[in-house]
Amino acid sequence: MADNAKTPRPVYRNIHITDIVSYRLPPAGIVSILHRISGAVLFLLMPFIVWMFDTSVSSEISFGEFTSVFRGDAGWFFKLIALGLIWAYLHHFVAGVRHLIMDATHSVSKEQGHSTAIVTLALSTGLTVVLGAKLFGLF
Repeated sequence: MADNAKTPRPVYRNIHITDIVSYRLPPAGIVSILHRISGAVLFLLMPFIVWMFDTSVSSEISFGEFTSVFRGDAGWFFKLIALGLIWAYLHHFVAGVRHLIMDATHSVSKEQGHSTAIVTLALSTGLTVVLGAKLFGLF
């Protein structure tokens, strides 16, 4: 009977917080988590977004005050906040379009999910880099 004994199969349980560092998430999982984070960032910073929009379109004087915030001593800090908002919006938008396309075409294969996740990450990161370079005056 000892020869027929099977080796015990590994038991997979929920990962612990200490396992997060070594856990390898597929690109679709990364896009999913970042989509949720970007949505939360956009929601939580909505008062700041409304203030920025209101200040920038109210009058020429308020637009001058708005742009002066980005030029002062703490301008780099507000530029970083704006860059975070740019990333959050672009990632959330591109990931949302990805989900709409997947829903409309009923594309739920593992390969297509992987490839569209990589395209989503590359496109949102690339657009963020381009707009961030413009924001920080590199061109």
